[in-house]
Amino acid sequence: MKLKETTKGRLYIISTALLFGLAGVCVKSIPWSPFSIMAARCVFSIAIQMIGRKGRRLRFTKKNLLGAAFEAATGILYMSAIKLTTAATAIVLQYTAPIFVFLFTIVIQKRRPKRSETLIVFMVFGGCALSFADGLDPAHVFGNLLGLLSGVTFAGQIIVFNDPSTDAEDGVLLSNLFSFLICFPFWFFDKTLVFTKEALFWIVILGVFQYGLANFCFARGVQKLNKVETSLLMSIEPIFNPIPVWIVTGEKMGALAMAGFVVVIAGVTVYSLLPVIEKKRRARTER
Repeated sequence: MKLKETTKGRLYIISTALLFGLAGVCVKSIPWSPFSIMAARCVFSIAIQMIGRKGRRLRFTKKNLLGAAFEAATGILYMSAIKLTTAATAIVLQYTAPIFVFLFTIVIQKRRPKRSETLIVFMVFGGCALSFADGLDPAHVFGNLLGLLSGVTFAGQIIVFNDPSTDAEDGVLLSNLFSFLICFPFWFFDKTLVFTKEALFWIVILGVFQYGLANFCFARGVQKLNKVETSLLMSIEPIFNPIPVWIVTGEKMGALAMAGFVVVIAGVTVYSLLPVIEKKRRARTER
C-alpha cells in the first residue's frame, strides 16, 4: 500500500524535527569549540548534499547567497549558545523566529497586525524574559543573547527561503560552504580539539544524522505540506531537544527557564494555528 504524499511529508518533517533535536546532546558531548564543531559538521553535510545533488549545478544568485548567509549565521550562533547556556534555552530562543517573521511583515511589509497576534508576540517575549532571568551569570546571559540572535537570523532564513526565486537546496549547500570557510581556521587555535572516540562518535552523529540527513528529510517534506502544518510539526524539535541532553549529560532547566520554555512553545504553536482558526471562523460566518 502506497503512502499518500501528505503522509510522506509528515513523516519527513517529523524525522527532521527529531534529527534536528539531537543538536543539544551532540554539541554538549563534544569538548571542542563551537567553531570547530561547526566546521566538522559542515564536512559531513556537504558530502551528503553533493551525493544527493547528482551533479546539479550550484547557482550563486543573490537570494541563494542571502539565504545561505542567514543560515550560516543561525548555525554558528545556535551552536555557540548551546555551549554557553542550557540546550533547552538555546533552542526555545531560536524558535522565536516565527515571531520575528511576524514583526517583519508589520514593520517592512506594513501589514496591520490582529489583536490576537499582538497578544501572542507579548506572550512569547514574556517567555523569553523568563528564560533570561533563569541564569543571570555573565556566561548564561551571553549564551541567551546568542540564542535570541539565532532566532532573528533563523527568521531571515525563513523569509528568504520562502521566496519563490530562492532555491533552498542551493542555499543550504552554500551556507555549509560559508560556515566551513569561516570556522575551519579556528581548528588551528582550538586547544580543546582532541580526537577521542567519544568526540568522533558525536561528530559523526551530528554531521551525518543531525544535519545531513535532517536537511535531506526537510527538503523532501516541506514541498508536500503547507507552511502551517510544517511549522507545527517542527515544534517537536524544541520539545524533544532537552530529553537526550538530560539523559546523556544530566543537564536540567531551572524553574524559570522551564516556565519560559512552556510559554514560548505554546505561543509559537498558537501563532502557527491562527491561519487555520481564522479560516474556520470565516467558513462558519459564510454559512
